[in-house]
Amino acid sequence: MKSIFALLFALTAVSCQSKEKKLSAEKNKEIEIMDEQKGLEVATVAGGCFWCTEAVFLELKGVKKVVSGYIGGNLKNPTYKEICTGTTGHAEAIAITFDPKLISYDDILEVFFATHDPTTLNRQGADVGTQYRSEIFYNSEAQKNAAENFIKLLNDQKIYGKNVVTAISKAGIFYPAEDYHQDYYNQNKSQPYCMAVINPKLEKLRKNYPSKLK
Repeated sequence: MKSIFALLFALTAVSCQSKEKKLSAEKNKEIEIMDEQKGLEVATVAGGCFWCTEAVFLELKGVKKVVSGYIGGNLKNPTYKEICTGTTGHAEAIAITFDPKLISYDDILEVFFATHDPTTLNRQGADVGTQYRSEIFYNSEAQKNAAENFIKLLNDQKIYGKNVVTAISKAGIFYPAEDYHQDYYNQNKSQPYCMAVINPKLEKLRKNYPSKLK
């Protein structure tokens, strides 16, 4: 894995909003099965507001699709309004469909850890609550092992000066978020949040990882 520590910056996030209709979990599972048949893989991660994480991973070469959604809780078919209470157990997360021939899972992890602060528990910047936690939801034993090794490396080399608190859990049902959350940045570039928070993040990504971009 190249330049693993080339881009380790923390971002201040602000809360999103609420509303609208979402795709069914059943449809999402069909999509994942289709992706596997095409030789693609799915990585599922949570690192704060999903508007930010989605915008970052859509920039990467080999990433075919990014879906914002909710995972890790007990409530079926949660809404954004319910997620924002912090009581459902879900995290705001993204499901990344990628071509492992073009981008590795280790590359996904590298960018994930470089684009949020994995040392703050249940918090990213101004966003506070379990829904903003740092967590990796693995879809295979290989992904689990890779995540564990990556976190061990970060801690052993004391990259952050304190331990990474990112949790590693087996992926359960991923519920796609309401339609207006999908591709949020590209649909709302002039929105103050996008200009103040996401733009600087993307600029740093483009500066530090030019070879990984589309």
